[in-house]
Amino acid sequence: MIGISNLTVAFGDIRPINDLSADLTAPIVGLIGPNGAGKTTLLNAISGFVHPARGSITVAGRPLDRSSPQKRAKLGIHRTFQQEQVVEDLTTWENVQAVTDHLTPRAGAAPDIRRALDFVGLADVDTTLGAHLNLFQRRKVEIAKTLVGRPVLILLDEPAAGLDDVETRQLMQLLTSIPEISGAQLVLIDHDAALIASVCAEVLALDFGKRLALGPTRLVLDDPAVRDAYLGEV
Repeated sequence: MIGISNLTVAFGDIRPINDLSADLTAPIVGLIGPNGAGKTTLLNAISGFVHPARGSITVAGRPLDRSSPQKRAKLGIHRTFQQEQVVEDLTTWENVQAVTDHLTPRAGAAPDIRRALDFVGLADVDTTLGAHLNLFQRRKVEIAKTLVGRPVLILLDEPAAGLDDVETRQLMQLLTSIPEISGAQLVLIDHDAALIASVCAEVLALDFGKRLALGPTRLVLDDPAVRDAYLGEV
């Protein structure tokens, strides 16, 4: 469970997160809002890439304080970014293996890497260079990275962006299975309402860095205030 209490992130006079409080308890939580609502900033605060001006975050009851992204990764807080971080002159296997330097001794990581690649459906391209992977394969490399080690919380920032309908349906199936196979809670940012509705049991809606709505997915998506804020963009 993620506990967020009176959280404010400030960049000068700009507050992309403004006195936010929420308890996120579902196995898969959707994080939605219009552009500039503070969604990615919240993931950055949870994963340690920015530090709050005030307030606190706990994950599975553990206060995060001002620990670094590397320390949080070792605690099991793993994430992806809007722009995938695939190294083009490394193989698929080597791209996933690279994250183990921060998580576990590389020598013992091979079984974890193999399970992650099998799960996301990349076992047959494990020796393919990153430069030769298509967009969906690159997104799955990023997801595989989050599954290596012992994830407690996985944060995904727009994993479906740019995918076609077939790839998005396959991604839905993949995401739905992550809590079961890894034991980790999943927090997902995406603008695809159908994806959010299909995989998320709970949704937190943000607007101007504040909590607009929190609750069961369908109730949040049907909330008039949420609809007004997004004008159809969720």
